[in-house]
Amino acid sequence: MKRYPMKRILVLCLILSAHNAEADEGSEIVEAMEEYLEFVDYGGATIFSQQIPAEDWGNFFVVDTRSASQYEQEHIPGAVNIEWRQILARRSELPRDKAVLVYCNTGSLSAQAGFALRLAGHENVRILQGGMREWQARGGFDAHAHAMESNL
Repeated sequence: MKRYPMKRILVLCLILSAHNAEADEGSEIVEAMEEYLEFVDYGGATIFSQQIPAEDWGNFFVVDTRSASQYEQEHIPGAVNIEWRQILARRSELPRDKAVLVYCNTGSLSAQAGFALRLAGHENVRILQGGMREWQARGGFDAHAHAMESNL
């Protein structure tokens, strides 16, 4: 099996998407993606709000990947807004020495942004499972404390 660097996988994905092409079974892009998916840990990039104690939120560079209008309406305090479609173009704004936490409303678009960043070599990226809605439903910054209380 060939070894493909993550940057090469990303370039191949971008070329295919730019040309609105489909990858044929056994093509270089399909092989590269299969290799990446075999390499990555199950759930390795996702994290639940209940797993983050309130005092640990400062350890994350939090990115709201929703639109600017959604961000303006409400967002996790301290988050910066980089729409998911722009995440790769603006990846130089992301720290390499601090965990980056991306979120959207439900986790689906931020998962795409997180996947793209990880393919681009940003192994410090985590995706907030359930997004903003789940974060709010679980108690926001107090989600961890609520989860600990309910386990007693």
